[in-house]
Amino acid sequence: MWTRISTVLIQSVAGVSLATMLAAETLADDSCSGHQLLPVPRSASSCLTVGPEVYASPDAALSALVFPVDASLHATPDMESRVVIQTSTGKLLASEDYSSPSGANGYYVVAAKWSPDSQFFVYSMSSSGGHSPWSFPTWVYSRQKNIFADFSAMIGNNPTLSADFTFTGPHTVSATTWEKAGSQNTIPIIVNLADAINKIPPSAK
Repeated sequence: MWTRISTVLIQSVAGVSLATMLAAETLADDSCSGHQLLPVPRSASSCLTVGPEVYASPDAALSALVFPVDASLHATPDMESRVVIQTSTGKLLASEDYSSPSGANGYYVVAAKWSPDSQFFVYSMSSSGGHSPWSFPTWVYSRQKNIFADFSAMIGNNPTLSADFTFTGPHTVSATTWEKAGSQNTIPIIVNLADAINKIPPSAK
């Protein structure tokens, strides 16, 4: 009788302990990703093992790394991003930092892809502070020129209204913008990146 009760109690305690551990692990995971503000600040030693998202070019010659760089303990560390382009041997080619001193005036990468011909890395972003939530600034890395260029400058300085984009050719991208300035109507726009990057002004690169 007592043996049976003791066994039940031990199993119950073990079950509670396991549930507590799983809940703690889930909470820890939640505080390290998801582009979100946290109701309770995470500990200073949390999320130290969070690494970059790695995007290898189709020809495997280059990689784009998206690092989480937000140091605010009141948010997950991926609230802002730094984009790094490097060779397969680890040589740094270029980088762009989209973090802000306050942790609330920068940007984080939402979607990212290499062009099928491995010549361009395209990524859309969202504001870490929730500013202009309808806008998803998009940037383009050119392998040949080794520069980052503002996609908006390629489409008449119009905004990108969706984080989603697709490639319809070796280096032709399809994105979404407005029909006209301030319009609620959106339209697709198709851009040949090789042609467009040669036409934008230097200030947009």
